[in-house]
Amino acid sequence: MSKPKEKIFDVNLFKRLFTYIKPYNLVFIGLLIMVVLSAAFSAATPYLTKYAIDNSIAVKLKEDFLFYIIIMLVVLILQTVIQLCFIYYAAWLGQNLVKDVRTKLFNHLLRFKMKYYDNSSVGVLITRSVTDMERIADIFGQGLFMIVKDLLTMIVVFAVMVYINVKLSIIVFIMLPLLLYATRIFQKVMKKAFEEVRTEVSNLNSFVQERLTGMKILQLFTREDTEFKKFKAINERHKKGWLKTVWYNSIFFPLADLSGSIAMGLVAWYGGLHVVLEGSDVSQGDLIAFIMFIPMLFRPLRQIADKFNTLQMGMVAANRVFKVLDTTSQIDDHGTHIAETFRGDIDFKNVFFNYVEDEAVLKGISFKVKSGDTVAIVGATGAGKSTIINLLNRFYEIKDGVISVDGINIKDVTLESLRTQIAVVLQDVFLFADTILNNITLNHPEITEEQVYQAAKDIGIHDFIMSLPNGYHYNVKERGVMLSSGQRQLISFLRAYVTNPSILVLDEATSSVDSYSEQLIQNATDKITKGRTSIVIAHRLATIKKADKIIVMDSGKIVEQGTHNELLKRENGYYRNLYEVQFLKEDVA
Repeated sequence: MSKPKEKIFDVNLFKRLFTYIKPYNLVFIGLLIMVVLSAAFSAATPYLTKYAIDNSIAVKLKEDFLFYIIIMLVVLILQTVIQLCFIYYAAWLGQNLVKDVRTKLFNHLLRFKMKYYDNSSVGVLITRSVTDMERIADIFGQGLFMIVKDLLTMIVVFAVMVYINVKLSIIVFIMLPLLLYATRIFQKVMKKAFEEVRTEVSNLNSFVQERLTGMKILQLFTREDTEFKKFKAINERHKKGWLKTVWYNSIFFPLADLSGSIAMGLVAWYGGLHVVLEGSDVSQGDLIAFIMFIPMLFRPLRQIADKFNTLQMGMVAANRVFKVLDTTSQIDDHGTHIAETFRGDIDFKNVFFNYVEDEAVLKGISFKVKSGDTVAIVGATGAGKSTIINLLNRFYEIKDGVISVDGINIKDVTLESLRTQIAVVLQDVFLFADTILNNITLNHPEITEEQVYQAAKDIGIHDFIMSLPNGYHYNVKERGVMLSSGQRQLISFLRAYVTNPSILVLDEATSSVDSYSEQLIQNATDKITKGRTSIVIAHRLATIKKADKIIVMDSGKIVEQGTHNELLKRENGYYRNLYEVQFLKEDVA
């Protein structure tokens, strides 16, 4: 089967991009008017020069010469003003359009399923949201309108040249077919080259972003040299991609200049020869005008090829961005029930789930959590404990079964109200490069600073926060690097508590902390779990012992349920063996 012919210019993609221009139609129409005027004024100067030479200089009449000079000066001033407005508003339109597309893209990204991010590179998504967006802006600021302007200029110049002198025009146009053919070939190879460049830019961004984020691991395991070699390889491919575009430019643009020079030489030879002859149909003004016209005809063609590069880069970027926008990876939010609060009765009925097709993670689990109870979930790594939390929040869709809260299927509850009523404290706490206060409230308009103070006092961490420089306004920097793991965990507890959730989830939230922070965390845990339904992915023994019920999981199934004492009484029970292996030393200590 033959490979489908690749499009040099995707009209459908361009039409879609144009839908974002509608709010700025007046500016768009104004730019088109400026394009027409600019083309007209460009051709006016050589035409006026011809008349000035033929009607004044050639016949030695000084009276009208000043008039022509003044007219040319006015045309030049108007052309400059139009050019200034054109450049500014073309860029203005491009930046406003890309602002709207970027806003839509980010809003789209905010609502993707977690599965999408599991399978996507952060570096690539950053490239789509930032670098590719700037390329789209260039479509209008440096591409489309410039191409239209140059094309119209060529048409006007072509018409005026034919009107002035047909024979000289034919000489000039002999060189155009060759240049037009070269331009088409240039456009095809440049499109392919730019696609390669954009791919390598994405790879480079992704690689650098991941290595900078994981720099501590690289240095701990002395992988600097290995990763440097990988970076050099990616950087080399990026360089080769760009050098292809440079090579194509180095061939085409000298060829375009050569064509213009040959055309000008032919006109000078033929026109100059006929100017000295009596009764010739070529005047001095014609010759000078054509010498001025030739660069105006060939330079736009050269610029069109150059601007077409910009246009193609923008189109490649737009295609990549629209692919993300066209991705339907959102959780279906068709629920109509708005949960202002939950009692907290949770019911999992025969729930099946898999992250990857045919690789089951949960295998028909069923359990209930009563309102106000604290339930601990224990089991080996990979048993499916954290998956339960992800499904309760609808970060992923279950394959089969039903999950309900207060007897209502969570699919019938709006996503926003469901997640508002469930607060999660994770083991790996993520903090933004912002103040502690903003990391707690996440800029929620209804959570006041006074509420945060009171909540911090309630769970016993106000003094810890106030001991930091600037207290609640202390900037924790990127990912909270200015705080210890225990301190970050305390902030996450306060972030959960201040929202006053109906259901609280602690996903191994007390692991990997120092003894001082552990005591603060334990006190905070007792406070925030009191009187509300809580699910604890257990790590610390103290939390497990206090739980109203313990659910024991293994390989995606629930193997035991009961209280701490009930489970310990079972001979050769899974929990008892787990307790003796993992927790006995901690209990004795």
